Amino acid sequence: MSPSESVYPRGEHPDLAPPIREAGAAHWLRKNLFSSVGNGVITVLLGAVLVWSLSKLLVWALLTADFTGDSLKACTSAGACWAVVTDRFAQYWFGFFYPSEAYWRPLLAFALLGPALAPWLFELKRFSGPLKVFSLAYPLLAYWLMHGGVGLAVITTDLWGGFALTVVIGVTGIVVSLPIGILLALARQSELPVIRLCSVIFIEFIRGVPLITLLFVASFLLPLFLPEGMNFDKLVRVLIMVTLFSAAYMAEVVRGGLQAIPKGQIEAARALGLGYWQTMLQIVLPQALKIVIPGIVNTFIGLFKDTSLVAIVGLFDLLGLTQTILKDVAWIGSFVEAFLFIGLVYWVCCFAMSRYSQTLERRLDTGHRSND
Repeated sequence: MSPSESVYPRGEHPDLAPPIREAGAAHWLRKNLFSSVGNGVITVLLGAVLVWSLSKLLVWALLTADFTGDSLKACTSAGACWAVVTDRFAQYWFGFFYPSEAYWRPLLAFALLGPALAPWLFELKRFSGPLKVFSLAYPLLAYWLMHGGVGLAVITTDLWGGFALTVVIGVTGIVVSLPIGILLALARQSELPVIRLCSVIFIEFIRGVPLITLLFVASFLLPLFLPEGMNFDKLVRVLIMVTLFSAAYMAEVVRGGLQAIPKGQIEAARALGLGYWQTMLQIVLPQALKIVIPGIVNTFIGLFKDTSLVAIVGLFDLLGLTQTILKDVAWIGSFVEAFLFIGLVYWVCCFAMSRYSQTLERRLDTGHRSND
């Protein structure tokens, strides 16, 4: 009897490969792009348009582009003038006023950001404990590197700018807003009326006011209400407002996850004698946060892009610095290349966060859909 005619007991038949016509690239193309005559025609037409557009873009952006020069007039070809980026490359990353001899300090701070975040973002079998200790010390280390003091020349925050400032605001807002948002979500579901009311008022007020309004209040109005001679750094004020703004939205995302957890689990935990914080930290929050991973990352991405608003209050982040460069007589008219460059920078950062969230979802098996 041939193997194909063999009889196996129920439940013991080996897994067989799918038929050739039901697997592979040919099957995917037939199913998704050429499932009918009409779909095939549309696929061919859209493919032709895409190839034509990409070829034109390639010629303009690379093949006929100029990459060096000290002004727009120095770009003589018909392609893009990337000299606006290469000529001011250091300023895009560090701003106009950060001393060039100290560029190594923010570079080192950013290099150390990876090890500081690694134990919280990935499952590390080795060095997890020491890296978590390093993570707790990293904020002070990064501030010392960028600001100075105790052996390093002081560089005040009004001299910070460019992508470095964008990263400082974005990472600080993301890291700090998550725990605050979780606490606000728990407070909004608290059985204590005062705590619940305070959380509701804060969340609804922050969500009802545009971020730009809060930045204006922090930058221009708040100093008017402080005692004479008392003031604190504008960047610190902006960081506080950006963090609180993001935390209010984060609280609603987390609250959605909390509401998805069956009350029976909480009642079972109480029956086992677990206290409130034991129940939340060990049972409810791990499940709730896994459910709302897409919403959390979406809030983070929105926060990172909203950092561009700080240009309106006089901070030279990546967008504000680009707008200032384009006011230079030498680079007037180079806005396409300049904004394409910073758009690519923002896209790379946001795409990386999006891909990480998808990886995290698969690792934690948070989805309930089939893989078909």
